[in-house]
Parts: sequence; C-alpha cells; structure tokens
Amino acid sequence: MSAVTAPVAFVAPPFGLEPLVDFALDEVEGAAGLFALRATGSGSGAGSGSGTDAAEAVRLYVLDAAVHLPDYSPVLTDEQTTGLDLHDAAEALLLVVATPASSGMTVNLLAPVVVNTRTGTAAQLILEGQDWPLRAELAARA
Repeated sequence: MSAVTAPVAFVAPPFGLEPLVDFALDEVEGAAGLFALRATGSGSGAGSGSGTDAAEAVRLYVLDAAVHLPDYSPVLTDEQTTGLDLHDAAEALLLVVATPASSGMTVNLLAPVVVNTRTGTAAQLILEGQDWPLRAELAARA
C-alpha cells in the first residue's frame, strides 16, 4: 500500500520557515502516525528558480499526537479555532514536530501543528498559559 500525501496550506509560515506556507503532508510508509511535512514551493510567491528548489528541500517530521501521545490534550483558543475554520474537534489533526536528539527523539508540545482535515488549512500554534514543554523526550513504545 502506498503512503498518502495531502496538501497543507498554512495561514502563516511555520516558525523559522518564513515565507513558506505551502506544504505536503506525506505519510511515512510503515510508521504509523509519522509524517514528513514537506515544502512544495516558495510559499508567498517570493523568488523563483533556485529559491523554489531550496524551499522544496525543506522538510520536518511530525507525529500524530493521537497515535503517539494519547495524554496530550492542549486547549486551543476561540481565535485559533476560528482562524483554522474548525467547526468540530474531529476536524483537527494535531501534530507535533519531532527532532532527533543525542538521547533519542524530542517533540515540541508547546507549539503543535494543527491541520483542519476538511480544508487542508494549518497553523503552528503557541499554547500560551499551558504547561507543555518545548522539548519533551519521546518515550519508546512498548
């Protein structure tokens, strides 16, 4: 079975990836709940040619929190849900950025990526006033 790819359009560039807003969410085959979030162009139309090639080389790995972090339950503000046009919690795909570390893998629980599965709109949100770590060690699954 081949991996699934879905287009994702960020309402604002993800942190550190300005001006990119257009991405593809590629399911990593054989790894449940693991995705590659890959830039698909220059985003806001800035530049062309080699700039576009460089943008297309940008990739982050993200984990589906429902699969890997069942106790992770951040609260989104009304403004955040409105900005993503979320009408129901079931429309939200909650992803966390995964980063290799010397001791294993860490995930960013303070700034998840939320994707509206109905529209493909996404945002990386900062969870203000919530006690989620920026770098949480991902425990090995039993």
